[in-house]
Amino acid sequence: MNEWLLIILMAAVTFIPRYLPFALAGKFRMPASLEQALGFVPIAVLTAIITQTALIRNGSIDVSFDNYHAMATLAAFIVAVWTRHLFMTIATGLIVFALLRLLA
Repeated sequence: MNEWLLIILMAAVTFIPRYLPFALAGKFRMPASLEQALGFVPIAVLTAIITQTALIRNGSIDVSFDNYHAMATLAAFIVAVWTRHLFMTIATGLIVFALLRLLA
């Protein structure tokens, strides 16, 4: 019986946070400043994921030239700032990473 209770509770914990925004849509008005601030959440989350993935190797921070992930991320960042073109940014990161792996 404990397994069924666990399954039901896990389903509720998963379903309720996903359902609440739909249930409250149109009934609740967010302040403009909060709505504007929420626009930065995807950028902040993606930056945190990329930074952690690029800089942490074997459980510690690695900022050496042997860290191909960090070098490819840096190259992609430079292209992103310079061109503001998403495809060029992704292509640059992938190409630099592949070249560094092949040449090593």
